[in-house]
Amino acid sequence: MIGEQGALTADDWADLVDGEDEPFGAVGAGLAWRPKERHITFRDGGRLVAAAGALVARVRVGSDACFHVVGIGSVIVTRSYRGRGLMPQLMDRLLRVARTLGPDRAMLFCRPELMRLYGRFGFCEIGAPVWVDQPDGRVEMPLSAMWRPLVDGAQWPCGRVEVDGLPF
Repeated sequence: MIGEQGALTADDWADLVDGEDEPFGAVGAGLAWRPKERHITFRDGGRLVAAAGALVARVRVGSDACFHVVGIGSVIVTRSYRGRGLMPQLMDRLLRVARTLGPDRAMLFCRPELMRLYGRFGFCEIGAPVWVDQPDGRVEMPLSAMWRPLVDGAQWPCGRVEVDGLPF
């Protein structure tokens, strides 16, 4: 059953990861991530088997543009449930929620091999460097960054991207 919830608990994460080593890849596992405030979830018999999260974050692009984005993250389907069409259901619902949160754009980080998948949901690569906070200071994000409009006419400006805070 698909639904909504706030932050995920440690037990939720244990269900989702289900013993898998580095479900977000080795690079993703080495980064500190911002907790998401809202999640779209899928449960099977009460067990959490898929989730996708969202939050509102501020970014600066180039020297002039400063705006908020809906940061999409923590998108995961438990390995034994992959290939059953859960990710499109989660993303469609999450993007409907994202449109109600205010910002004109959504943004996410992913492994390069997942860019084509997120492209199916209207996300486009951000070609400029993206900088984020980590516990030891600012770093250039080693994962690919993508964005998509949440309203007609929204564009992504040119220039280096600075995310305020941890990545999402």
